[in-house]
Amino acid sequence: MTTATVERRGRRGVELSLLVCAVLICVYGYVTVGLARNHQVPPDVAGYGAGLGVLALLAHLAVRLRARWADPLLLPIAVLLNGLGLVLIYRLDLSTPGERAAPAQLVWSTLGVTLFIVVVVLLRDHRVLQRYAYLSVAAALALLTVPIFFPAVNGAKIWIRIGGLSFQPGEFAKILLAVFFAAYLAANRQALAYAGRRIWRLQLPAGRVLGPLVAIWLLSVGVLILERDLGTSLLFFGVFVIMLYVATGRTGWVAAGLLLAGAGAFAVGTLEPHVHNRVQDWLDPFASIAAGRGPGQLAQSLFSFAAGGVLGTGLGLGHSTLIGFAAKSDFILATAGEELGFTGLTAIFLLYALMTARGYGAGLALRDPFGRLLAIGCSSILALQVFVIAGGVMGLIPLTGMAMPFLAQGGSSVVTNWIIVALLIRVSDSARAPDPDTAETGEGLTVSALPTAVEESR
Repeated sequence: MTTATVERRGRRGVELSLLVCAVLICVYGYVTVGLARNHQVPPDVAGYGAGLGVLALLAHLAVRLRARWADPLLLPIAVLLNGLGLVLIYRLDLSTPGERAAPAQLVWSTLGVTLFIVVVVLLRDHRVLQRYAYLSVAAALALLTVPIFFPAVNGAKIWIRIGGLSFQPGEFAKILLAVFFAAYLAANRQALAYAGRRIWRLQLPAGRVLGPLVAIWLLSVGVLILERDLGTSLLFFGVFVIMLYVATGRTGWVAAGLLLAGAGAFAVGTLEPHVHNRVQDWLDPFASIAAGRGPGQLAQSLFSFAAGGVLGTGLGLGHSTLIGFAAKSDFILATAGEELGFTGLTAIFLLYALMTARGYGAGLALRDPFGRLLAIGCSSILALQVFVIAGGVMGLIPLTGMAMPFLAQGGSSVVTNWIIVALLIRVSDSARAPDPDTAETGEGLTVSALPTAVEESR
């Protein structure tokens, strides 16, 4: 039977139009902050708009030239979130004289976009990464181990500080581990289908296949626990369980993952003093007020969300700087909640949800197992980060000390998030390419191939 090819245009014109809208929205926010705080348009608004516009245009040209079939929504969403993050950090800079974080964040954003372009231009086929699975996991474990030998910062040993330069190696390790998990699970997907031991209702794969994977994961999470970086530990655990479920199709892994996560969180929250204090703050965020010590960070964050209401106080008119030292990083979502309100916060969450959904869609459209798992792993990293951070600052779960993707201050975070978007661009280009000759290799998609690809992913 002849297979009809799905007809798609590259839709790069749509992408360019959305990028223009994203840049204009960010420039408007920048102007609004200046008017609210200083009653005048910021003098550097032209430079800010031009800089963000040039970065967006260069990224668009790279996609147009090297990934013309890529999803047209991924890049505009990343630019909009990154631009909004710069606006929020600039707004907080105006309330904290002497702490100019926005210029440094713009430099890191430029580096992130540069690496985005490098990945899109040089990585012509995502399947090349499958060859470097064990090199990736070795590099990831090395990056995770190095911060143990450096002093703790705010209770966690996750930073490397050399002179005036500091970065978080764990941010880069999460991408390398996602590549390893995708490559290993794709190479052993047949063996994972064979039954091993049965524990209650959970049918385990053969130990010779699952053992090395679990050992690598336990080693990486163990290092993170030594560093007291429980947020990244939870992130790795979640990504591991999701990718294992996608590779095996067994829903029991989800239940087992939730049980193990709950048991581990209880044990660490009880035994580790730094984490125990955060659990206590989560259980009673207003205890410090009752004791006469004033509101803590979590209490101030909840006050900020409450003050924002439905429509917010307006950009530049909130008081989230009362949160303290983490207002530009861990708690930057509180500023968005107070000044943009529930409406603006919902829009931000929808942008993250749309990016995650498009990443999942690109993965499910591929018949290439490695590409499918890589796309789902990268998308899950973004989704779980948003859940863990938003849940912490809203009082749904204990605080974890991670950076909100693209929004929060943090050079390592913004750079790695741009690399993740580049990988999703590359995978989506392969998934959406209309060439029927490449449908079997994962570089294209046909009408008859789509149901098969989705069915295989279950």
